[in-house]
Order: sequence, then structure tokens, then C-alpha cells
Amino acid sequence: MNMSLQTGSLKIATIMGIPIRVHFSWLIIFGLITWSLSTFYFPKAAPQLPVSAYWINGAVAALLLFASVAFHELSHSFVALKYNLPIINITLFIFGGVAQMKGEPPHPKAELRIAIAGPLSSFFLSLIFAAAYNVADAQVTKALFLYLAQLNFILGAFNLIPGFPMDGGRVVRAFLWKKTNDFFYATRRAANYGQKIAMFFIIFGIFSIFTGFPGGLWLMLIGWFLYSAAQSSYQQVSLQETLNGIKVRNIMVKDIVTMSSSLTIDAAVNDYFLKYGYGGFPVMDDGSFLGFVTLREIKDVPKEKWTDVKVSGIFIPHDKRWEVSEEDGAMKALELMIGEDKGRLVVKDKGRIIGLITRNGIARYIQIMSR
Repeated sequence: MNMSLQTGSLKIATIMGIPIRVHFSWLIIFGLITWSLSTFYFPKAAPQLPVSAYWINGAVAALLLFASVAFHELSHSFVALKYNLPIINITLFIFGGVAQMKGEPPHPKAELRIAIAGPLSSFFLSLIFAAAYNVADAQVTKALFLYLAQLNFILGAFNLIPGFPMDGGRVVRAFLWKKTNDFFYATRRAANYGQKIAMFFIIFGIFSIFTGFPGGLWLMLIGWFLYSAAQSSYQQVSLQETLNGIKVRNIMVKDIVTMSSSLTIDAAVNDYFLKYGYGGFPVMDDGSFLGFVTLREIKDVPKEKWTDVKVSGIFIPHDKRWEVSEEDGAMKALELMIGEDKGRLVVKDKGRIIGLITRNGIARYIQIMSR
């Protein structure tokens, strides 16, 4: 989910060393909130003001609401950083925000503290805006602070729903993790609760639509989002459990097929890609490893030029960050491939290539071991 959010987002700031990104879907909810507040809420709360004042306050309220969501996620991140858990980024999107951590909490207490920090920060903001409401004079200003106080309280309470990956679900995971001392079991159970709660939202949303209760469509959308997130978390932990303790050396390919950089693309396709069926090959020149050529680079060249263009003109030069050792964890290698959008990595020992590890190889291992 996080990778798809990042691809459709724009970095707007960096706070505590954490990139803050805004997903394009945020513009949809920003527009809806601004429109609904300026058209219905503020005219009712403060009649006889100019229309422009309603729109300005609607936009300010929407911006402060999303600033509140960012504060919620930064609170998670602040505690996570105390436990040396790097935060890749925070992304604001249509349903709120996501702080993408690199790794998992070291123990149940850390998980509990990281999880509870978000709702507590929202309740804190709710109190701040409630206090501002009590001291404000203008009707429209009081309405603005009341709206933000209520929404932050709802945000904190909603995130305490006991289903993963909600904050409440992480609290449940922390409790089950401490009780059983089994991180994977705790995550599966918490994700299962999350799926059941999400199904309740979807079913209740459908019921609301047919019975005329407002908000049915939103409940269905939120339920669908929560279900997808819980399912993704379940699949992720199943993957981690399968690869737990598995080293690169257990999965890597040792018999490497390489190709010369002097080959034409036509020869590379016929003598390597079609013959072996691999999606990519290491490129060598006088015994030196240069990089990889894959089907992606082949397809970028018009077929009529295959007999003229050589592999040396299209291969991707190697970078040291695309290397792993045979003692590295298979999960670490997979995360590196996903993060770098690579299908294969070289395995090196003392500067010498001793194998390759590929996404397909890991997928094949998981398929065999999961039966």
C-alpha cells in the first residue's frame, strides 16, 4: 500500500528528518471538506458573513485538519525514532496519513508506546482547539475551533479501533505479542480482527445506503480501505514468517549464466533470453562484472535495430547498493529489491561474485515452503 501511495505523492516538507508527502487523493478530500464547510457548516454557524469568508475559513479548516493528521503521524514517528526505527516518509492521503517505518518495533512495550502516541496526540490537539473555542469571540472563529476539536477527538477515537493496522490494532498486537511471545501470531490475530471490523463497516455502510442513513458510502470506502490494509499486513507477516531465519545463501543461484557486453541484442535474445528463460543476465567484459541487462532494456529498443545495437549500449551499470552477502537475510534482500525496483541482486564475498538472488527465486521458495 505504502509504495503505491508514494508513487502518487509529492514531497512538501521535511520534519525531524522525515519527508512529508501529499498523495494526489488528498486534493479530493481537501476540496470536499472546504466545499462542505463553506456551503453548509459556516453559513449556519455564522450567518450574514460574506461568501468569501466561508470559503476562506473552509480552506483553513481543511488545512488545519490535515496538519492535525500530520501531527498524529509525527507523534508515532517521534516515539519510533526513540527506538532507532527509521521512518521512510509520512504520506497524507484521502483517508488520513501513513508513517512508513523501516522495520518492526523491537519489543511489545515499544509497539504499545508507538501505537498509543498517535491517538494521544489527537486528543491533546482536541483539548487545545476546545480551549481556543472557549476564548474566541467571533462566531466563525468559534465554529472553526469547535470543528477542529471535534474532528481531532474523532480521529483519536477512530484510530483506537482494535483492528490492525489501526493504532488500536497495534495495541492489541502488543498485548498478544507480550502474552504469547510470538510476533507473527500476534500480527496475524490483530490483522484478522482488522478484517472483521472492516467487513462490519462495509456491511453497515450497505445497510445505511438502503435504509437512508447518511454516510453509508463513506463507511463502505473506509471499510474497503481497512480490509485491504489488514489483508496486506496479514500477507506481509506471512511472508516474513516464511523467510524468518532464511539466509541469502539458502536461496541464491550459484550457477550464474553471464553474457558478454559485445553481443548484439538479437544474439542476446536468441542465445540467452529465449534459451534460458531468465528475465535478466549479468553483463561481463574481460572477466569484470559491469551490470545487468533485462527484458525491460531489450523492449526499449525497436526490433529492427536488434542486429545493430549491442548489449554494451543498453545494460544498467552496477551500483554497490545492489549487492548483498550470502549471510544477509532473505527478507532484507527482498526489501532491497522492492525498494530499488530490481528483480535481482548480486551476492558478493570478498569482492567476488558468488551468486545471484532474484525475486522469482524468493517467490518460488515461498510457494514451496507455504504448501
